Parts: sequence; C-alpha cells; structure tokens
Amino acid sequence: MRLLITGGSGFIGTNLVQSCLDKGWQVLNLDWNPPLKAAHRPWWKEWNIMDGEATRRHLADFKPTHLVHLAARTDTDVQDDMAAYRQNHEGTAILLQAIKQAAGIERVIITSTQFVCEAGYQPKDDLDFKPFTLYGETKRLCEMATRGAGLACTWTIIRPTTIWGPWSLRYRDVLFKVMRKGLYFHPGKGRVVRSYGYVGNVVWQIEQILQAAPAAVQGKVFYVGDPPMDLRLWVEAISRALVGRQVRYIPTWMVKTLALCGDALKLLHLPFPITSGRFRSMTSDYITPMDKTEFVLGKAPWTLEQGARAMVQWYDTESAAAIKPSLIDTRQLQAKEQE
Repeated sequence: MRLLITGGSGFIGTNLVQSCLDKGWQVLNLDWNPPLKAAHRPWWKEWNIMDGEATRRHLADFKPTHLVHLAARTDTDVQDDMAAYRQNHEGTAILLQAIKQAAGIERVIITSTQFVCEAGYQPKDDLDFKPFTLYGETKRLCEMATRGAGLACTWTIIRPTTIWGPWSLRYRDVLFKVMRKGLYFHPGKGRVVRSYGYVGNVVWQIEQILQAAPAAVQGKVFYVGDPPMDLRLWVEAISRALVGRQVRYIPTWMVKTLALCGDALKLLHLPFPITSGRFRSMTSDYITPMDKTEFVLGKAPWTLEQGARAMVQWYDTESAAAIKPSLIDTRQLQAKEQE
C-alpha cells in the first residue's frame, strides 16, 4: 500500500503515520505544518491544500494507491467568518478534483466530523445534517462535495467523535496540567453520556476501511471512535492513570460560576481551565450512532484503561517536545505572502 495522508502532522494524523510506518506501508504526509513528532520529518512534504497544481504534482510523484484526507481547521473558535475555514470545504474540493485526475488511486477516505449534527440531534440518514458551528457547516460542504465529485475509486466518509490520546495538545496543555496540579474538579455526579474515542481505535478503524471489501465501505459514512459512555468513566480512568486517585466532585452550580469567571478572563486573553463552553461540554449529552461502525469494521482493540495508560506515558515521555502548529488558516498564508 502507498498511502498519502493529508494533515498527517496533526493529532490523528501523527498516530496514523506512526501506525502505518510500523506496518511497513509506504507513507507520505502532506501538511503545511511540520510533524508534531520530529522523527516523522522524512515522510513529510510542506503543502498548501489551496494549491491545486502542487496537489496534482504530489499525487503524480508519489503515486498513492490509497489516500486519507485529514487536513482541516478543526476548532470552533470563529463563528462570524467562513473564510477562517476555507481550507476545509474549498480545499477539499480542490483535492477531490486532483484525485479525479490522478491515476492509480484505489481508495479514498474523507474526514468530516460529528459536528455536522448538533448535540442531541440524531440524524435520520447520512444526508440529514444539523450543523451548529461554522466548522460543522464547512464539513457538511465537504461531504456534499465528496458525493458530487464523481470519483472513480472507492470512497468513504468518516466522522470522528471527540477523540483523545497521544499527541493531543489540547489535553496536554489544559486537562493534564490541571489534573497534575490537583486543581481538577468534576461538576456533580449526574450521568452525562458522551461519544469519545481513543485515537488508537480511530486509527485502527481507518485502517480497516482502507483494507475492507469495497462493497462494505463504498459511499458509506462511519462515525469513528468508541461507543458512547458515561463521561465520569472516562474522567476517572484518566485520573487513575495520571495521578493515581479518583476525581473530586463539586456542585454543578459552583463549576458554572467558575466557568463564568473563565469567560471574563478569556476576554482579557488570560488562560483559565474552564469556560462556559467547556462547562456545557462537561454537562451535556452528545451521543453519536456507532452501531454501524462496529457492525461493519468490528470491535476496536483498545480498552479505555489501555488508552489512558498509553496517553499518560506519552505525556510523561514525549509530549514536551511537541510544538503547537503555528499555521491554522489560509488568511495567515495570505498575510505572509503580502509581507
């Protein structure tokens, strides 16, 4: 297999690159940021997803048989300017055209997100959308562009849930630091069901799709991650692995008050471990339909406890060397070109 990965310098991409290298697959990572893991540099080429000519050239030079498209801006920080997420939908459309023109590509995976539907909304089918952020809307457009591209190869869309594990800088820079300092308190003991996913299982699911019979995955949409779980189970597993003790709980109203303080500090550009957005995430159900994924691809191999231990080991041994990507949207490129 000759696998081209776009966005292989990101969180999921770093784990996928490493897994493929371990299997002896031929890999090329195209990304406008250097790899999070320095050892992956030999397999990385700097690339702008908005440059169609460069994309066609890389495809012609590497001659991939399989392609996984992960490159995207994945935060939800901007809600008033679609241009902040141009690389998601416009970049994907450029990539799809290059794939159509390339020879030898047998299989393509296009990455969307669970955010094409808001929390609490259960889609009736793969074309039932209800995005609630600009990020989710651009991913809806990605899915529609994929369906309309007329690809001759086998194609599949994946929708990652809330993914965690090694090389997640968000957890490294916020949750783990707070937990290690003994400052983490969970809001109440009410049951909150979330669709989380250990990154090792997501990588395994991607690899299963790449190797499955075409009829099993052609034109299908799969949520990738783990079955929905009580958020407390995840938090407790992380706490046991990281600090060796149970999580402390405080009344929900108290956490909400702290979140409002966090909102005020955020306006002043001062860091704080919790904001109203984070509070809602910790106290609201977000359930995605995972049954089809497990039925077609099988049961993913990593348990919650195994994933937690692997993430803590990475945190203690490798995470300090990972540098947060500096380039996140096309406007930064435009400003750089004008300098």
